[in-house]
Amino acid sequence: MRKHSKRNSISIALSVVVASSMFVACSKVNTGAPSETGTAKTTATPSAAAGQYPISTQDTLTSWEQIDTNLASFVPNLAESPFGKRLESETGVKVKYTHPADGQSKDQFNLLIASNNLPDVIEYNWGGGGAAAYPGGPEKAITDKVILPLNDLIDKNAPNLKKLLQQDKELDKMIKTDNGTYYAFPMIRPDNGLVFRGPMIRKDWLDELNLQVPTTIDEWYTVLKAFKEKKGATAPFSAQYSNELNIQDAFIGAYKTANRFYIDDQGKVKYGPIDPQFKDALALLHKWYAEGLLDKDFALNTDSKSLDTKLMSDASGATVGLLSGGMGRWMDTGKKKNPKFQLVAAPYPTLNKGERAFIGQRDFKYNPAASKAVSGDSKHAELAVKWMDYAYSPKGSMLFNFGIEGESYTMDNGVPKFSEKITKDPKYNLQQMVTQYTKPNGPFLGDSRKSFNTFKEQDEAIKIWEQTDAVKHVMPLFLTPTAEESKELAKLNTAITSYKEEMFVKFVMGKEPIDKFDDYVKRIKEMGIDKVTQIYQGALDRYNKR
Repeated sequence: MRKHSKRNSISIALSVVVASSMFVACSKVNTGAPSETGTAKTTATPSAAAGQYPISTQDTLTSWEQIDTNLASFVPNLAESPFGKRLESETGVKVKYTHPADGQSKDQFNLLIASNNLPDVIEYNWGGGGAAAYPGGPEKAITDKVILPLNDLIDKNAPNLKKLLQQDKELDKMIKTDNGTYYAFPMIRPDNGLVFRGPMIRKDWLDELNLQVPTTIDEWYTVLKAFKEKKGATAPFSAQYSNELNIQDAFIGAYKTANRFYIDDQGKVKYGPIDPQFKDALALLHKWYAEGLLDKDFALNTDSKSLDTKLMSDASGATVGLLSGGMGRWMDTGKKKNPKFQLVAAPYPTLNKGERAFIGQRDFKYNPAASKAVSGDSKHAELAVKWMDYAYSPKGSMLFNFGIEGESYTMDNGVPKFSEKITKDPKYNLQQMVTQYTKPNGPFLGDSRKSFNTFKEQDEAIKIWEQTDAVKHVMPLFLTPTAEESKELAKLNTAITSYKEEMFVKFVMGKEPIDKFDDYVKRIKEMGIDKVTQIYQGALDRYNKR
């Protein structure tokens, strides 16, 4: 059992990891598994065999997880939604959910872990690194007895997930640690759900000005200048600012670097912000800023409302944003005010015409940010695993992806289609309505037939944005540095990331001259960036050998 002192040390560790930029990536069934089974605390023995539902049990599970912000406008708790009620009836398991307040999940997670009263399952970022993840990663969480290793539990109680892992060695490699320990039930994206963000631009403006969708840096300059001079745009290009300018390496990638760690053509981990060519990217952004092409207030766009206002008021004509929550939402709102309003995807820009973009947004099939782990305190570990495994069954996958047949979807020649009840509600849009009947994020198997796209421009966007070499260069999100390495990363990355971003903003705004770039690089090296890169390289090498 955990001691109070152990929990206190965990709490201290959590408070240290404020802005660590650890990255972590992608899993093999029961080979090299540790001897710990994670079943010592299990007392519940449901009568139904694994894979058979509903389960006959009198036990109630407890789950700590975020509630979708759209769902929160309908019900205060997942258990009260049509999805939650149907999940209970189909699995036979009653679940009591606790939801952190919107925007406070990290702080409330820290408080939860520091307490001595954990729920049965916790949905959080157990393997994705970063400021919001468990410090030390999944191995440390298991060592701290905060979560259980799942190898034996999956082997005996989760036939649906086990089958998936046996069939998909790439996925199997992603969802375990270097020593072969499974630690969470994964959110699995379908192959067509990996690219969902990119550059977009006002096509109606381009048509009016007789301009083509820009593909190179020079073409973007021409277009943004025309937006400023001929359309009166005060912030021709704008984007949300969330700890950094949220452009997913658009424009920066044209210089064959990234505003983060990336993998070069030789398979080596590099820190983009100190690359010599990063100086050229900064010079470009500064030029655009100085000429009024890049939003002068870009660093103040810390929530979506600021960007929404600029795009909807014609102050901005281009951005980098999400497919559904961005392009779809803006098209929906924009067309109500101006029927000609049209956003289309632009390719990730390059320096030379016809080049393939070096990097862009591309995620992995395993999304560690919404994975569920069984807590070390759980007295119902077997039941929890059987309950979670339902999401990977054919019937469970339909519920998680499409909801309730006859209510939220119907079958059309064997293909599930969202019903008019969902797509044509007079008050709420598709994304809002669908949260009542499905689980947009969480541990389940995503279905490639599911689409929230309501405009043809969205379907086209995916095809355009995926034309990059991101698959070679994006760092996996689920590498597992050792506990000692993670401690070192937390200490070094927090300071490095903070300084890098402070200087990025100063360089772009001209508060620091670009010729100070070498001094900035020297300072980041003094702060220990080579050690950080070395740790990630070691973690990547171990991952590749799994």
